Amino acid sequence: MKYIFISIVLLFSILAFSSKSYGHNEFPVLEGPYFGQKLPGLIPELFAPGILSISGRSETGVSFSPDLDEMYFAVQEKAGVPADIYFSKLEDKKWTPFKKANFTKGQKAGEMKPNVSYDGKKIYFTAYNADFTGTSIWYVNRLNNGWSDAIKLDSPLNEHEVMTSTFAKNGDLYYTNISKKFRTYYAPNIKGKYPKFQEAEIEFGGHPFISPSQDYLIVDARNKEDKNQKRDLYIYFKKKNGAWTKPINLGITVNSTFDETGATVTPDGKYLIFSRRSEGRALNLYWVSTEVIENVRPTL
Repeated sequence: MKYIFISIVLLFSILAFSSKSYGHNEFPVLEGPYFGQKLPGLIPELFAPGILSISGRSETGVSFSPDLDEMYFAVQEKAGVPADIYFSKLEDKKWTPFKKANFTKGQKAGEMKPNVSYDGKKIYFTAYNADFTGTSIWYVNRLNNGWSDAIKLDSPLNEHEVMTSTFAKNGDLYYTNISKKFRTYYAPNIKGKYPKFQEAEIEFGGHPFISPSQDYLIVDARNKEDKNQKRDLYIYFKKKNGAWTKPINLGITVNSTFDETGATVTPDGKYLIFSRRSEGRALNLYWVSTEVIENVRPTL
């Protein structure tokens, strides 16, 4: 229970969420990829300020569909209240107002960390009870007019408290094992099932993102060299012998004097999106070119 609560708090902390929401008549007209936002360079910028990244609330766990025409993310209203997943779609070249997904239809009080599969046919996500117990990985299947009822992933890994599922293109699964002190674990895809799992052979870090080809793994962790021990984003690269490199801090162009957490990379491989606690204790979404990854990639 201790690690469950701490881990979820690491994502959302003591959050304040201004419950501003747009109706169909007031939602701004947003066209084009990424809500029509100006694309970032090597310096992180707020992602869709005033639309997704809103002052006073927290957002995390962004996932786009393969064609970049759907977007899912999580918000939490206030401390002690479970999170919800919201989504928007690109219809008639315009993004729709955000709606709550409610995948589990009340089976679980909280839903977060959505992850659209590479073929767009599933969404994996983390779900948990109102008291922040029973944290596990679930998924829904795409239907003609929406999504199926939520299904708990049938794997022994869900016998632990787990969260933050991220998949390589071959279906291998990486996730955070809360029961094991917030460590990153790995479960190979065996004919579409996950009967085995083990700790990933990295030094530290949780809330993982695995690249499609598994050539790099991004995590967040406390920076022990910083007196405030803020959370930074770190990256591991896969060596030719299959082992991971030492963790590499993504540097001051990405990591600030605030916490950074929950990194993902867009399906086109162009942008790194993450959450930063830049005002009070709220988390907002930032994005930056994935050139920042290539800039720290070692010669292996």
